[in-house]
Amino acid sequence: MTVHGPRVAAAAAPREGAARILRYLTAGESHGPMLLGILEGMPAGVPLRQAYVDGRLHRRQAGPGRGGRQKIERDTVEIVAGVRAGETLGSPIGLIVRNRDWANWQGVLGPAPEDVDPERAAAKALHRPRPGHADLAGAIKYDRTDLRDVLERASARETAARVAVGAICAELLLAVGVRVLGYVTALGPVQAPPVPPDTGLDVLEQAVDASDCRCWDPDTTAAMHGAIREATLAKDTLGGLIEVQAVGVPIGLGSFAASDRRLDGRLAGALMSIQAIKAVEVGIGLAAARLRGSQVHDEIVPGEPGDGAAPSRYRRPTNRAGGLEAGVSNGEPLLVRAAMKPIPTLLQPLRSVDMRTGEPIVAGYERSDVTSVPAASVVAEAVVAFVLAQALLEKFGGDSLGELRRNMEGYRARVMSR
Repeated sequence: MTVHGPRVAAAAAPREGAARILRYLTAGESHGPMLLGILEGMPAGVPLRQAYVDGRLHRRQAGPGRGGRQKIERDTVEIVAGVRAGETLGSPIGLIVRNRDWANWQGVLGPAPEDVDPERAAAKALHRPRPGHADLAGAIKYDRTDLRDVLERASARETAARVAVGAICAELLLAVGVRVLGYVTALGPVQAPPVPPDTGLDVLEQAVDASDCRCWDPDTTAAMHGAIREATLAKDTLGGLIEVQAVGVPIGLGSFAASDRRLDGRLAGALMSIQAIKAVEVGIGLAAARLRGSQVHDEIVPGEPGDGAAPSRYRRPTNRAGGLEAGVSNGEPLLVRAAMKPIPTLLQPLRSVDMRTGEPIVAGYERSDVTSVPAASVVAEAVVAFVLAQALLEKFGGDSLGELRRNMEGYRARVMSR
């Protein structure tokens, strides 16, 4: 399945009268003092390692083609609520990721009038919207005269908070045997070969972590470096393709009973909410439209625990559906894919219009990356982890990790008896 269209908020609004058990909110501007995250609904007793969260934040900052901002920031998380002695308490979890670059923007972005130096603010004001960015539509929507009021929040810097939230959700998933991994399969014109069949997630993760492009194949990584060098010399930018796998996902997450409970729709909405993502596929995606049904659907055969699927008496010799049928997980590994467009901030700007005068002019330039596809794969991993954790808690409930595990054990016993 492929989805094109407007972004949907990562933490989608619940159906009327049905609250989501797990939800989050982020706040903060790109060059403000900090990014904030609040994650509500996490059960008590989930082991939470700050080093694990920081490791995801460091992954997000790494990679070739990144701009000067990454030389300034050294992202780490401050856990300020909801955790004691390395375990969640069941109360809302408060997170802070500080912006070191804030030191260079004081007097420009302060919340109170006395915090802003009019001369500095005027010097930093932007009036030339960039094609492909939120600048123009955002300024009109919110009635702002300085485009900085738009781009500071629309910036992908916000995803640092989402990565921290997603890392906590990944810790919950790990505690119940579900693992999630995001990686890059294409960068600009360079496409990696398919991941070899039956490659374990441990082996795949080691290969991905060994690549600064977060691509499993070393030869493709070298070719990606070449494409980035060429784009840099051309003063241009590159997009790419991202895959996210999740293994150990039990049968039965999501539902076909109501449209907003379909897990594929929720995953697509979360991935489309990432800045610059323009399309999403589940399983073989677009290719399914060009094939016959006999070439698309996954046959069902007897299975046993440990054969690569979640515990069940059934398995699929193929996984073209990407682990989802009718909006419900079917026990096979989850496989989703996202397409990221090139970053719209160009060193050779495209045509635009000065919003003060209406005169033609080239678009503005803000310090930016040549590509951030490797970083986006880490963000994609985080939002998938959140949606899966949310769906898991909706299915099994539990105010503590122990209660959640007991509920899941009972369900798995029933699944094995069917």
